[in-house]
Amino acid sequence: MAAKKEPPKEIIFVWEGKDKKGEKRKGEEVGKSEAAVKSKLRSQGITPSKVKKKPKDFLAALNKKPIETADIAMFARQMSTMMMAGVPLLQSFDLVASGHENPSFAKLVMTIKAGVEAGGTMADALREHPKYFDSLFCNLVEAGEQAGILESLLTKLADYKEKSESMKKKIKGALSYPISIMVVAMIVSAILLIYVVPVFADMFESFGGNLPALTQLAVDMSDFMVANWMPVFGTIIGLKIAFGQAKQRSVAFQNFLQKLSLKLPLFGELLTKSAIARFTRTLATMFAAGTPLVEAMDSVAGATGNIVFYEATMAIKKDVSTGIPLAESMRETGVFPNMCVQMTQIGEESGDIDKMLNKVADYYEEEVDGLVEALSSMMEPMIMAFLGVVIGGLVLAMYLPIFSMGGEI
Repeated sequence: MAAKKEPPKEIIFVWEGKDKKGEKRKGEEVGKSEAAVKSKLRSQGITPSKVKKKPKDFLAALNKKPIETADIAMFARQMSTMMMAGVPLLQSFDLVASGHENPSFAKLVMTIKAGVEAGGTMADALREHPKYFDSLFCNLVEAGEQAGILESLLTKLADYKEKSESMKKKIKGALSYPISIMVVAMIVSAILLIYVVPVFADMFESFGGNLPALTQLAVDMSDFMVANWMPVFGTIIGLKIAFGQAKQRSVAFQNFLQKLSLKLPLFGELLTKSAIARFTRTLATMFAAGTPLVEAMDSVAGATGNIVFYEATMAIKKDVSTGIPLAESMRETGVFPNMCVQMTQIGEESGDIDKMLNKVADYYEEEVDGLVEALSSMMEPMIMAFLGVVIGGLVLAMYLPIFSMGGEI
């Protein structure tokens, strides 16, 4: 059986030509071949005189930046602004791409434009890039195109992406700070044990006599690290790699870690409230776009970021598909607080469920902000105490014999 041929990749071409008025024009265009680009230009009323592949900029390749969530939020915001100002859709793509400093992002925008020019919808073009545009983004764009309110929904998507990204950064900052301090403390301790303590140990040995218990413990630890530093560091690196691979490849391990994270002291509450904020914010955005509740649940489940809330959301989807009210099904899961359930019930009864869900999201995002600040305030003295015990303990252990000798003299 013959191997299936892959379709040709989209390539960026630079072109020069004249428009219908005979004026010289030049620019960039995405296409699968030189002939395809020429055909596209002619359909736009441009007679091409030169079309060639865009040369690679090796300096730009070295400085190539990845496309981040902030770029996608900016894309939605800029496209919405352009369209509200009356700029045609295809021209909006050109303006957004040319105004961005990241060449990778500019190429992505031009590829989306090429998909729209080929006769597809914007939603279809976005679905070709699931790495950057999730089902929520694509579904809302599709709903906006069908209802004729694309610019309005792009604004909502920009708001949603910006708030979600802001909350993620705060949580990552709260989690990464103590971890980074502990890693630095371990590295400094290892350096002291391998290089500094042996110098003091040789000096103490020349003095003779018994060492204080704390000093003897530090010397024993130093002897062990000097003799086994390669196996110790090899084990640590191996465990880190194994943990990363297990987390990446095993869904069961990922689910275990996510369930465990919600039970951690201090951080568990933070992660729980952030998941509730994402649930309510995403659901409110879907409701505002007119997406049916059952269809919205798949996107909402994926946005929660935790298996516990993912399973709860899928259980809600199953319940509401049989006619059970949303608030009642949320209460049955047992993972949503009473305030969240009651606000949802009020929204259902009043017909303003999207507004109520947005208020719930605002409340829990403020709670997350408060928890992050509280954790930062609590972690600083705890980290100082940790550093004092670990680093200060080693330093004290080295100076105890010197103090003892000074007392005897």
